[in-house]
Amino acid sequence: MKNRIERITSNLRSITSIENKSIAPTNLRDRMRHYHTPGVSIALINNFEIEWAHGFGMCDSRFPPQVTKDTIFQSGSISKAIFALGVMRLVQEGKLNLDEDINHYLTTWRIPANKNWQPRVTLRQILSHTAGLTVDGFPGYLSSELIPSLTEILNGEASANTEKVEVNILPGLQFRYSGGGTTVAQQSIVDLLNKPFPQIMRELVLDPLELTNSTYEQSLPQHLTARVATGHPWKGIPIVGEFHIYPEMAAAGLWTTPTDLAKVGIELIQILNNCSTHNFLNKDAVRSMLCPQLESQKVGDGRFAGVGFFCDGREESFQFGHAGSNEGFSSLMRFYPNSGKGAVIMVNSNEGWPLISEILQAIAIEYQWDDGVPNDRIVINLPNTNDYVGIYSSIDGIEFIITANESYLNLHYKLQPPLPIFPSSALEFFSDVVNTIIEFERDDKLIIIAMTINQAGDKIETSRQA
Repeated sequence: MKNRIERITSNLRSITSIENKSIAPTNLRDRMRHYHTPGVSIALINNFEIEWAHGFGMCDSRFPPQVTKDTIFQSGSISKAIFALGVMRLVQEGKLNLDEDINHYLTTWRIPANKNWQPRVTLRQILSHTAGLTVDGFPGYLSSELIPSLTEILNGEASANTEKVEVNILPGLQFRYSGGGTTVAQQSIVDLLNKPFPQIMRELVLDPLELTNSTYEQSLPQHLTARVATGHPWKGIPIVGEFHIYPEMAAAGLWTTPTDLAKVGIELIQILNNCSTHNFLNKDAVRSMLCPQLESQKVGDGRFAGVGFFCDGREESFQFGHAGSNEGFSSLMRFYPNSGKGAVIMVNSNEGWPLISEILQAIAIEYQWDDGVPNDRIVINLPNTNDYVGIYSSIDGIEFIITANESYLNLHYKLQPPLPIFPSSALEFFSDVVNTIIEFERDDKLIIIAMTINQAGDKIETSRQA
């Protein structure tokens, strides 16, 4: 196992702005220094179990201790996914209905009406970020500040550092990320059960899954304080007071370790594969959390929000997880239920977010994840490149010229040097120096009649003139 960890930590490749291009591999220590990130913690899942967990670097840039697998980090928005599991347990127990108007459960605060129009918002919409509620995230509070109550935060009162939470687009129609919505859900659960939120989450999720290094408490328990990582927003400079306080606990308040989050992932994977040893959630409940919640989406058509989790891919490449970012902390968890693989990575800096991507890519290479590494396009041989030669113009008068070499084409645009483009299929060409994809179109006689240029999500459609 030591050899695998060493291969991963010596194979970090900086992602460039050019697709499928990276610099030469370097080691984790150098990349941590580059991103001003004092500490990293990783848990790796393989063959449906935690294969290893390891810490690297320091809890605080100023002094020891070192990060270990038991060092606890703020998980940021990963808190939302763990909270969603608690909600689903209450749904399974018949205490909640995901599709009930949440005002049915709220007593100390209500979704405000807009003039004479009272929005109907549900937990399903909130947990899939389709409720139309405002306030995307929270900056947290210094430990020396007066910490507002949850209702003060929801109302956007002077003691809060965010705007009030309200509906300003039609609920249920589209995705828009809202930590404010999750905070509404937190208030509804507290109102329903009449217990402190950290206690609710311990009873519903943390204790049943034996997450012994996790808590939603913002005044940390004594047994965890000695193992807390300090947050470093930028340039490796620690936060005053070491970390921020988040009364918006469901949205951003979970303290945890990669190992504990990996336990969550394994539990959900085992439930889906009918081999769980816990009486936590049933298979139908978990499957329902990993389905698109908007009518316009379906599995396999790109990334979508389920209930509490973000999902992508299909079949062996299907994945679910969540990312998180609090002041001074960044994190990511990703799980592959059909292959029993996954990883959780946590760092104590905001600059370290690209580092997480580099670590994840190194893991994907080592463990041969199906979708972990971008596939290089393979250049094919075409029998006649002259079939594509011609002048192509858009409806707006933008003109391109295609010329041919023996095995590839050149795209000419105004005074730019000719851009070589290579065939990956009979109708798709790509550039290896800029992020440009060219798609050609044939008529029923197999003659090229049109060309579309795709760049950074924009398309220019042209027709062949000559």
